[in-house]
Order: sequence, then structure tokens, then C-alpha cells
Amino acid sequence: MKYTYLDCLALFGVGGAHPGGLQLTKKILAEEKINKETTLLDAGCGTGQTAAYLQQHYGCSVSALDNNSTMVDKAHQRFSSLGLPIDTKVGDIENPPYPDKQFDIVLSESVISFTRVSATIPEIKRVLKQNGRLFAIETVLEQPLSEEERSHIVDFYRFPQLFTEEEWLTAFRDAGFQRIDVTKYQPGLVKVDEQHAADYSLSETIDDGLLEILEEHEEIMQQHKENLGFRIFRCS
Repeated sequence: MKYTYLDCLALFGVGGAHPGGLQLTKKILAEEKINKETTLLDAGCGTGQTAAYLQQHYGCSVSALDNNSTMVDKAHQRFSSLGLPIDTKVGDIENPPYPDKQFDIVLSESVISFTRVSATIPEIKRVLKQNGRLFAIETVLEQPLSEEERSHIVDFYRFPQLFTEEEWLTAFRDAGFQRIDVTKYQPGLVKVDEQHAADYSLSETIDDGLLEILEEHEEIMQQHKENLGFRIFRCS
């Protein structure tokens, strides 16, 4: 069986795999007004590390969505063990199973890049309330690549597209977001300590091929550390 990078994350059950991990998420949302009345969607929730923190810390209404059933099973196990009332669904954020204007906040942590952006962002806008906010941590192409290099990255991660910052801004504007604040993620800006490190919920069987995928991911990140970056987008 040929695994994908996302299969690898699911079978290892990696929580907080996005740049900066849970500590960056805390930093981003600490500046927001979130309370028990807030409705929030963790779009691409993975194993539920972020969703669990949000419900425990803010007491807000959290929904968790992921298109990988293995991830959702692990998220559900996490929420059940902690006694958290989080609505958890298997579903695609290109077509999220929610009515219009349901959420105050949608959070996407390195998720939209793996989808068809032209479909996903308008759907996120649809499920947000009139003054709702999207927070997205996404991969950005910092400088041009050769066609061979670009194809390797896109094929490995199964990215439908690889956007520059300006292309991301255009996509958000086209979907109807009027204010877009952008912060460049600096790896040294948020020091990830033991409490905030990625956690793991391992599947029973871990194939050697998964370790090879992790190794290739690390190689790509190191080789292209000047070409690939990350941005934090706050859209409203």
C-alpha cells in the first residue's frame, strides 16, 4: 500500500502537527474575544488536540471536522476520555455539513492547502456568521521553484495548488473577506516546550513506509526552508 503524507499523520495520530503547534494556536486566539457564547469550528481537527483545548479553556461551543475517519476516531476518543461535549464529524471542508452562518470562528491549521482552495474558502465564508472570523495557518511559496522542484513538493503533499502570499490574499478576497491581516510565521518566535509539543495517538500497526514518509517530509522542509514558509491569516 502506498501511503500519503496525510495517511502518515493519521496513523501516527499526530496532534499539533502544524507549525508552532498548540502554543502558536494559543497565542493567536488569546487576542480574540472568545467566551461560552462563541461557536467555533476546528476545520481539519486531526486528533482533536486544539478542539479539546478550546473547549476546556474557553467553554465555548466547539465543532470538530476532518475528512480522515482515523483522525476523527482518535479525536472522538480524546473528547470522550476528557468528557468534552464536542460535536465531531467526518466530512470535507470543501463541502462542510453545516448550515449557513453557524460559526463565529473557523480555525484551519495547515488544512486549506491540502484542499481545492477555490472550493474551500467560499464554503468557510458561507458557514461563518456575518462578522465571523477565519484563522488559517497555511503554507506559502516564498520564491519561485523549478518545475521539477515544484512538482516534487505538490506530488508528495498532494497539494492541489501551491500559493504565494499574494495568491492567498486574492483567494480570500474573491470569497468575500474584506479585511485580511497577515503575519509571517517565524520558527523561533514561538518556543515549543514539552507541554505544547506535538502529541501522538499511534495506530496498532505502523508500517515502515510511514517512517520513510516522515523522513522525506523532514528532507523537503530542510531542503526548501528558504522556498517554503507559513503565514497566519486572520480574515473577516
